[in-house]
Amino acid sequence: MPPYVPRPIVVDYEEACRIRDLSPKASATLSRRCLQGMIRDFHGVREGTLAKEIEKIKDKIDPVTWDSIEAVRKIGNIGAHMEKDINVIVDVEPEEAGLLIGLIESLIEDWYIARQQRAERHAAIQALAAQKEAARKAGPTQGAGAAQPNP
Repeated sequence: MPPYVPRPIVVDYEEACRIRDLSPKASATLSRRCLQGMIRDFHGVREGTLAKEIEKIKDKIDPVTWDSIEAVRKIGNIGAHMEKDINVIVDVEPEEAGLLIGLIESLIEDWYIARQQRAERHAAIQALAAQKEAARKAGPTQGAGAAQPNP
């Protein structure tokens, strides 16, 4: 993980990956926790519950991603919250936990990595523009492309 992804998110993500086959329900819960951390960090939303926080970002992300985020919340809730009827047990399979981890990876790519790459591109363009402006103000120079004086 790149260093600009918040450490608590990386720690929960790595644990979700490590525990996926041993305890898929716990892995799904950790993916849910990653998701909440990412929404709070990236979008700056803190509403008290993940459901409210997801609702708050609905207009900031595409509908398919929003639906998937909502699905992670619901599946992660299986491990995070006991059913009202304690005799009802809903399992999460390792492959299903893997799908949730995959969404977390996609969101890290879309939110954190893309933002960093965009910032680096913009900084490079701005530095280039400043360099070109300085060269323009300095006037003509000797070398390639510069007008040579007549002997």
